[in-house]
Amino acid sequence: MRISRKLLFQSAFIMLSVVLLPAALTAGGLTLYEAATPDVGYASAGYAARANDPGTLLTNPAGMTRLKGSQLQVGAQLLYGDVNFRSEAGTTVNGNDGGNGLGLLPALSTFGTYQVNPDLTIGVGIFSNFGLGLWYDEDWVGRYYVKNAILMGLSVMPAAAYRFTDQISVGVGVNLMYGYLRETVAINNIDPGLGDGQLKIKDSTFGIGATVGVLYELSAGTRFGVTYTTPIKLRFSDRPEFSSTGPGISNILTTRGLNSATLDLGMTVPQAVMVSFYHEFNDTWALLGNFGWQNWSEFGKLDVSLSSDANPDLTTDLKYKDTWHGALGAQYRLSEPWLITGGVAYDSSMLDDSNRSPALPLGWAWRFALGTQYDLRKDLCLGFAYEYVYGGSPNINVSRGPLAGTVVGEYPDMSIQYVTATINWKF
Repeated sequence: MRISRKLLFQSAFIMLSVVLLPAALTAGGLTLYEAATPDVGYASAGYAARANDPGTLLTNPAGMTRLKGSQLQVGAQLLYGDVNFRSEAGTTVNGNDGGNGLGLLPALSTFGTYQVNPDLTIGVGIFSNFGLGLWYDEDWVGRYYVKNAILMGLSVMPAAAYRFTDQISVGVGVNLMYGYLRETVAINNIDPGLGDGQLKIKDSTFGIGATVGVLYELSAGTRFGVTYTTPIKLRFSDRPEFSSTGPGISNILTTRGLNSATLDLGMTVPQAVMVSFYHEFNDTWALLGNFGWQNWSEFGKLDVSLSSDANPDLTTDLKYKDTWHGALGAQYRLSEPWLITGGVAYDSSMLDDSNRSPALPLGWAWRFALGTQYDLRKDLCLGFAYEYVYGGSPNINVSRGPLAGTVVGEYPDMSIQYVTATINWKF
């Protein structure tokens, strides 16, 4: 099969300019509600209004005014994803189905608060709630779209909260985010005797944003919270590393200066709004809920540039959609030391079926959670939580020229499970 030089160049340029981002199989996007805190046991219900532990520094910093003295919370979390692709008729690439693209991932978080006076509380948190990754088998059918990818944000967030009246508190946190991106994509050398080449991109960067929250306490057992998270700009830059490319592609990369060009990729961690409530019916029962929005359409617009005169800057629109979130949960005081929690949540999809690719197997998601908290002592609380996230069976039908081929199939019964343990000290 003869492929024109123009078509080969176009395909090679696409591999460089459209950096395929890793999947965040939590449907609402790459920003996770699960950050190794007790909120996992509520399916995030009451996210901006619960304000019962130092994790409120992340979910609504205004809630820190409800925490007495000094408190320290440490959380550990295991995530297990079941992300298995099943190819169908129409796939033109030889290979296997890739195995489980996600598997097991650990996470840690730490939040500390200090009550300066009855009205002012400060704190700091260290956590990661942005990004996930994919790891497919070497010879899977979607390798010309992505082989493996990691996009991760690690945040340090100092915060302060002030109680203006008995009912109204305001808080602000500054999100200092370290971003890390690594991705490898196979390159089709056309000649089967040559095997595949590879493109690898790797870089880290820093971004800064903020979280602003307001907490309104209508009564001792009823409160409402609103949290706004600003966008964070992350700009990655790296000289793509090509390996094992055949003579045809190598010649095009050299003549166009692509194998020595620097790729600049700018992306936006999206802004978001969360509105929540918490209401105690009595000393035993409480009801919690959320309504939220995330601006993923802006995240899907990637600023891409190459330091080669033959290749102009461009903006790639991945056609993401803004997402909507709703959650409802409850807690039950079984006895004085035991608190039982639970919740259900739904997030809409950031992608239509026609825009989904092997590197972005995103869809809607339902969350189902149970948790428990046990007061070991008056100053020491242990927490455990389990959450099951069901993402349905997203379909894939994508074609990107002769080099990447056509991939058709689905991800049957995609899911993620979270197991979280926390400990909270009060000093």
